[in-house]
Amino acid sequence: MINKIPYLIAEISANHNGSLTRAKKLIKCAKDNCADAVKLQTYTPDSMTMKSNKKYFKITKGIWKGNNLWNLYNKAKTPYEWHKELFNYAKKIGILCFSTPFDENAVDLLEKLKCPIYKVASFEMTDIPLIKKIAKTKKPMIISTGLANLNEIKTTFDIARKNGAKDITLLYCVSNYPSKLSDFNLNNIKILKEKFKCKIGLSDHSTDMKVAIAAIASGAEVIEKHIALKNQKKGFDLKFSIKGNEIKKLKKIMNETYGMVRKFNFYNNKSDKINLNSRRSIFVVKKIKKDEKFSKLNIKRIRPGYGVAPKYYEKIIGKKSLKNLSPGTPFSLKFIK
Repeated sequence: MINKIPYLIAEISANHNGSLTRAKKLIKCAKDNCADAVKLQTYTPDSMTMKSNKKYFKITKGIWKGNNLWNLYNKAKTPYEWHKELFNYAKKIGILCFSTPFDENAVDLLEKLKCPIYKVASFEMTDIPLIKKIAKTKKPMIISTGLANLNEIKTTFDIARKNGAKDITLLYCVSNYPSKLSDFNLNNIKILKEKFKCKIGLSDHSTDMKVAIAAIASGAEVIEKHIALKNQKKGFDLKFSIKGNEIKKLKKIMNETYGMVRKFNFYNNKSDKINLNSRRSIFVVKKIKKDEKFSKLNIKRIRPGYGVAPKYYEKIIGKKSLKNLSPGTPFSLKFIK
């Protein structure tokens, strides 16, 4: 499903601020600014947590500090009744739309909407019943690895495969909102690629584009980034979102970066080959008569590169010339008697 590389997923999450109109504007913004797909989140507050004021359900740190979990999810949700309209709108304007389901009921809803890809959030990747439910749809799966260690990732990956998922993309993810540059180890991308032999990407919650670009250079093929409107001032995820035409800028730099790392064999550009004649080569620098010996006085290793390569120089010295040669003649091995 993710055939174009590199692939940019624009995550709307809760930046619609409870407005269906704003949600559509965000989808249009993603389309207008060259994102490859737009992603929703499909949950109700009751599918995420329980309504309780006990201390366990209070957020004590981070950008949502002080919020009660149920109340936060209730404000941030993308209502189920919006989904059909948002999927249809995305299809109408020509951008792929998919979602992250957070429980089995969400998967059922999304199946009715013919959701083409399923994303598993990092906090849900160890929810094995949910993994099985999604995998059995046989749709492509994108799994954020977040807090998971390699053994947990392998368990989830293997269960998804066993239950029907053939197209799996793993996203390296730092589950810290917003993420600091010091939180990242982009070598994890290489480790995941080597171990699981599948597409690897980055779910990026940092505050700028540096991490995503470095991730592409490290082998990432998919970038997921939260988005907001150009002049948006409020949003639950605003602190780690890119706005408006920053999306297009990110996509452009992703493409340029991928263009520089896409070849896996040692590679010289055509423009380099044009300059091969700027190398040193062997030239005749003094008049040489037939049967005269080549010496350090009559041949020299100089620029440009129209003569034979300098690697032959020591073998040529002391040999006799087959014919008369004039200064400025590029040396050829055919000159040796």
